[in-house]
Amino acid sequence: MTDKHRHTSELAAESTKNRNDLSCSGEQCSCSTATASPFRRRGAAEPGTDAAGTNSGTAAPDAPGNGAAGDNPAAPGDRDAGADRARSLQQLARIAGSLALLGVAWFAGDTLPHAARIAVYLGAYLLVAWPVLRAAVGNILHGRVFDEMFLMTVATLGAFAIGEFAEAVAVMLFYTVGEYFQDLAVGRSRRSIAALTDLRPDTARVLNAADGSTQVVSPEEVAVGQLIEVLPGERIPLDGIVVSGEGGVDTSALTGESVPRMVEPEDDVAAGYITEGGRLRVRVTRPFGRSSIARVIELAQHAAERKAPTERFISRFARVYTPIVVAIAAAVAILPPLVLPGAEFSEWLYRALVVLVISCPCALVVSIPLSYFGGIGGASRRRVLVKGATYLDALTELDTVVFDKTGTLTKGVFTVTAVEPRNGFAPEELLRLAAQAESGSTHPIARAVVAAYIERYGELELSELNELREEKGFGVFARLGEASVIAGNHRLMHREEIPHTDCEVTGTTVYLAVDGRYAGYLVVSDELKPEARTAIAKLKRLGIERIVMLTGDNRRIAESVAHELGIAEVYAELLPEDKVALLEELQEDRAAGGRVAFVGDGINDAPVLMRADIGIAMGGLGSDAAIEAADVVLMDDGVDRVPAAVEVGRRTRAVVRQNIAFTLGAKAVFIALGALGVAGMWLAVIGDMGVALLAVFNATRTLRVGRGESHGRRPAKRR
Repeated sequence: MTDKHRHTSELAAESTKNRNDLSCSGEQCSCSTATASPFRRRGAAEPGTDAAGTNSGTAAPDAPGNGAAGDNPAAPGDRDAGADRARSLQQLARIAGSLALLGVAWFAGDTLPHAARIAVYLGAYLLVAWPVLRAAVGNILHGRVFDEMFLMTVATLGAFAIGEFAEAVAVMLFYTVGEYFQDLAVGRSRRSIAALTDLRPDTARVLNAADGSTQVVSPEEVAVGQLIEVLPGERIPLDGIVVSGEGGVDTSALTGESVPRMVEPEDDVAAGYITEGGRLRVRVTRPFGRSSIARVIELAQHAAERKAPTERFISRFARVYTPIVVAIAAAVAILPPLVLPGAEFSEWLYRALVVLVISCPCALVVSIPLSYFGGIGGASRRRVLVKGATYLDALTELDTVVFDKTGTLTKGVFTVTAVEPRNGFAPEELLRLAAQAESGSTHPIARAVVAAYIERYGELELSELNELREEKGFGVFARLGEASVIAGNHRLMHREEIPHTDCEVTGTTVYLAVDGRYAGYLVVSDELKPEARTAIAKLKRLGIERIVMLTGDNRRIAESVAHELGIAEVYAELLPEDKVALLEELQEDRAAGGRVAFVGDGINDAPVLMRADIGIAMGGLGSDAAIEAADVVLMDDGVDRVPAAVEVGRRTRAVVRQNIAFTLGAKAVFIALGALGVAGMWLAVIGDMGVALLAVFNATRTLRVGRGESHGRRPAKRR
């Protein structure tokens, strides 16, 4: 260590360990001697919320046993993950077994006795068709007759009845393979709850007020009113009020804000905050089951349960298509023998079965999932990971997109964005003085100031720094050679009676004075992502009617960001449960058939990501919990990938509709030929497979979506 660095370290050790935010932080400042705290206390709630900042409509009731959320929140996720793995293995085993039996029947050919061939085909069929047959029967018993399950069942049983065994097995096999890949995506989303449990504190240190001793217990065992002790670097296990001690706390797990919040006696703290310096003693105000972190976990679990499944396009289509083709087949079998003289019922029954085989949705069952999988592949080339065809389809119906701010629309990293000298000071001089004064602090704002000087002007000279003192809630005092420098918030300027006129500044502001003369100020803020404006504008051009921003950040800063991006609707100073409640309100207000997407990145966003119709997470810098909870992941954190995902979804839907129109037109011709007896089974099979192949070739067009764009921007490095 050099003498210069050693000297700085010694000075830093003499200063206080904890520091308040040296800024206006966007609060109202009238250049008076007011000393209101620049931090929003939890009591400063939004209209419609209680004093704790929670929405009254979502707060947990004061009922016995409400702490169950904290008993073992990982258990449901573990059970779901185990069930998903077992289901996937069963599906793979059934697919492999069916393929093996189909291969035996295909290659053995006529060498097998007829009965043996039928038995092999039947075994191959039942391995993959049994879930479909069971679902069709169950749906019929519940009054849901005409769906794709019923149509595949009738068509494949009809194929068996007229001896087209391979056709029957192929339809069910294609369907099962598609369902297998769909279930893989669903399983990953369920495991997001397990990721959230990393936030759950395992222990609490209960303080015995009589003798000062501590006892480590489970957070569930701590009663309201007891004192707990939290050491530096530990996660606060329960909600409470600080009784003694002071220091910074990292609130990002709950609020998403990257600037640490300073707390002192009488301040509220929440479970999930991480202390960054100073030992805190906290009086517990809520049992663990109702603590902030337990509510985040519980919200994620219930949001997943309440989330309405996005209905697949093929399912909606089947409700119309199935009854039509069944009615046509029934008419072919029944009406001609009753109307036409000499018509044989057996002949027309055979024709009806031919019609059912022709109408079997093989082309649709194959081409529609392939179209969606191709669209998913095309989206991945545009750095967008869509977790299933369901969500790609739902992207076409978006009418509301809700954005988080920090880390989503902004970079989530604090930098000096403005250097405003006054009274004859030069910009380089102002930044140098600020960096020298801040050099002994570990506060994120101080680090940003020092980093800004080094980035712009090179090495920071500290040999003249011979005194450094930090005062909590105000700022730092430094002596640089013969000059006295103070750097801090507007309250420090007022207390030291430094005349200045720059109080109404948006953003986190550091003011400087040298020898009692105002030198200017720096703005330290979270920069907008360069593509954010373009992304918002493009969403509007795509017809997205409503764009909203939700954030836990300061209201004035949030409104400034929203104005700069052209977002008219913004809600600030929100906790996770507030975001969920507001999202539910937006879902209630949406247009008929519309969908609401939420775009976020933090652990605190996981519940609202899961509650949204479509959850979109940042994959480069986003938390693992948010990525697992989301339905769509932007792999390089580029917010302009959101309109790209919508475009891919719409392109894919267009290809799907083309395939449906082509398939229906071709099948209408073949059904007519089959009903008239012109098309026998050989033509039916050729026609069906020919249509399927053409539909498949068209579906592969979705694979080319986004080609040539995969290298548009390198993915962000994961933390």
